Amino acid sequence: DILYKRISRDRILTKMPEVTLRVDMMCEGCVGAVKRVLGKLEGVESFDVNLEEKKVVVRGSATPEAVLEKVAKTGKKTEFWS
Repeated sequence: DILYKRISRDRILTKMPEVTLRVDMMCEGCVGAVKRVLGKLEGVESFDVNLEEKKVVVRGSATPEAVLEKVAKTGKKTEFWS
């Protein structure tokens, strides 16, 4: 039952709209700053921050523009992943 619930939850998360950003992060402090602003943004259900790839994937109902604007407020160069 627990495994089934986890799989179901993961399937729900993967169906949510995603916003993928390239963020000029240099260290774990940068990662922490990005996580802090995303954690406060309404409509964000989950996110993954990858320092090595400088990639941030955000899932939820927040608009791509709102996500980009919020992450850019960290002072890091931020753009949509192309």
